[in-house]
Amino acid sequence: MGLELFFWLIICFPFHIAFLASTFYQVLMLTDLEADFINPYDASSRINYFIVPEFIGQGLLCAFCLLTGHWIMFLMTVPVTCYHVMLYMKQQHLIDVTEVFRVLNSEKKFRLAKLAYYLTIIIITVFRLVLMLVNYLDFEDE
Repeated sequence: MGLELFFWLIICFPFHIAFLASTFYQVLMLTDLEADFINPYDASSRINYFIVPEFIGQGLLCAFCLLTGHWIMFLMTVPVTCYHVMLYMKQQHLIDVTEVFRVLNSEKKFRLAKLAYYLTIIIITVFRLVLMLVNYLDFEDE
């Protein structure tokens, strides 16, 4: 029970909150760029700052899920991790300053899809935490 709580509360939940916040910030920067509130260089540098740490964190979380035997969560994180690896291998993971307006709509749609994905994962993680807490409290009553 202790390792399960540690995994969900200390590892999964903060990682997913960080991924959600990072993706929301990236969508916000792309929206500001689209509305011409920020210049392309600043938007690209602010977004690119978060991309590689997000990729590393997603890979670590996927590996943690595999190593701890959380198969459903592992299967849910594998597609995004594989997509991140593919982008990194093709050198397409960073936003280029000179082409940012050309790819603005596709990047924004991609980030919105990731935002919905991370929100779904957070809901599942919170559900698992509550379920584990209810089972723990029910076990203590017996």
